[in-house]
Amino acid sequence: MKKERTNRKDTMKRLLAYAAPYRRYMSAAMVFALLYVSMNLTAPIIIGYALDKAVNQGNVDFSGIANLLLIIAAVVVCSAVFQWLMDLSTNSVAYFTMRDLRRDIYAKFNSTELKYIDSSPHGDLIGRIINDVDSVGDGLLQGITQLFSGAVMIILTLGFMLYLNPFIALVVVVITPLSIFVASFITKISRKQFIDQSKTQGELTAYIEEYVGQQKLIKAFGYENRSVENFAEINERLRVSGQKSQFYSSLANPSTRFVNSLVTAAVTITGALSAISGTLSVGQIATFITYSNQYTKPFNEVTGVIPQIQAALAGADRVFTLLDKPDQKPEKENAVTLENCKGKIDIENVYFSYTPEKKLITNFNLHVKPGQRVAIVGPTGCGKTTLINLLMRFYDIDSGSIMIDGKSIYDITRSSLRTKYGMVLQESWLYNATIKENIAYGKPQATLDEIKEAAKKAYIDYFIERLPDGYDTIITEEGANLSQGQKQLICIARVMLCDPPMLILDEATSSIDTRTEIKVQQAFSNMMKGRTSFIVAHRLSTIKEADMILVMKDGNIIEQGNHDTLMKKRGFYHNLYNSQFKAG
Repeated sequence: MKKERTNRKDTMKRLLAYAAPYRRYMSAAMVFALLYVSMNLTAPIIIGYALDKAVNQGNVDFSGIANLLLIIAAVVVCSAVFQWLMDLSTNSVAYFTMRDLRRDIYAKFNSTELKYIDSSPHGDLIGRIINDVDSVGDGLLQGITQLFSGAVMIILTLGFMLYLNPFIALVVVVITPLSIFVASFITKISRKQFIDQSKTQGELTAYIEEYVGQQKLIKAFGYENRSVENFAEINERLRVSGQKSQFYSSLANPSTRFVNSLVTAAVTITGALSAISGTLSVGQIATFITYSNQYTKPFNEVTGVIPQIQAALAGADRVFTLLDKPDQKPEKENAVTLENCKGKIDIENVYFSYTPEKKLITNFNLHVKPGQRVAIVGPTGCGKTTLINLLMRFYDIDSGSIMIDGKSIYDITRSSLRTKYGMVLQESWLYNATIKENIAYGKPQATLDEIKEAAKKAYIDYFIERLPDGYDTIITEEGANLSQGQKQLICIARVMLCDPPMLILDEATSSIDTRTEIKVQQAFSNMMKGRTSFIVAHRLSTIKEADMILVMKDGNIIEQGNHDTLMKKRGFYHNLYNSQFKAG
């Protein structure tokens, strides 16, 4: 329990630190809260005076009452204006804080280790930057509003009541803490439920994001019923946790209102006795009852927003958990920019594993001369794509060294290292923009003529020209309005436009028809002349012309040589190659 309180306190401190830059809005909110509450407390006194002028039968001061009504109207208008300004100030704090949180989370996506992004459900990450930050904003907005106006209301009201009648004020002060005790007790019970609700909501978001994006696959394998059942199971858990959290938190408001009703009853009885004894007038009793309600109102409002506050703290916990994830290793202070890359690569004694308990690459050695074409083949899971990740520094090696042109890749800035590679993956990625912008993604300053030339080299220009808007055609989310082959050709054109000194082709033509593949392979062959190239391929017919073929298995090179040399060895590569050309 102590650890939980500490975590909650730390979370609140960090939230307040995010809101601190906007303290001028907080100060303004405090000033407007003071004015708003002052107006609210002035109105009951004037109403009490008006009642006293109308108590005696046949002796009603209509002129005085009319003047007091005008003053009350002015007070109410001023109160409304100050409340609006107070809300405007607190809204500014909340939404600026939400903006900063989202900005930092998005920046974290770009700075954290790639293994965290790879190992986390993307829907859950999306849920943190959208749903959880929304919860933080709602809770923060409600919390600030109630804290400012409530604190001022309690202090000033107590002062007014002490001035009118210290004894009755003492009755109010003695009974009111009961509502605080009740609210605190219920808050402890409901907090766990809100944390469970927030986690389950993230799980549901991840599930929806995953399955909505794979509807064709779900329908193709007849998985509709099972996907609905899995969704229903998570959704039911969310319903249960949500219902419990709302049930427990909703107990707070009626419980505190019950205590506050006791306060009103006590004030009414003691006020009536005071009126009988002549120490209070009827108008003062009415004023005191109004003040007692206003004194207890902040407690009711705070308990009323407990669900939002609890949800905000639960969401903030998830947000800060993400922000606390370690960043990728910082670059060395003396890291240099890689210029005039020749493409000589030396990998020596490299060890790497995604998890410490499961070894993958052990004592890996490779020496590639500038301009060589290196093909990497092997069974699924042997480490082909992992090697690419290490070359690009998407993952850092556990030990050993990787050198480019005699320089360690850890002595080179990441950005300059990665700009020296042109990479085409098996999974094509396009974003919601024009075809022209997608091709120019790696070279935004490219001219239209350069973009068209790259499209011609990738044999996609004929298709683009036939579109109604040509190169200005908008590609929908994830290229849904294009075939897989067309998307891959656009990605190939993107690399050809960048014209990098080294190439990485990871099943770059896997989704292209055979006729187009032959043409694209010819374009790649021209492009690879004089460039160090790494080709990952399962179709071994596409790598026969490679200068060096690495045959990998269980993270190690078990065979190495060109196609003819490996076929003569009649080893693993020989069997793998022949298995693809057996007669059916």
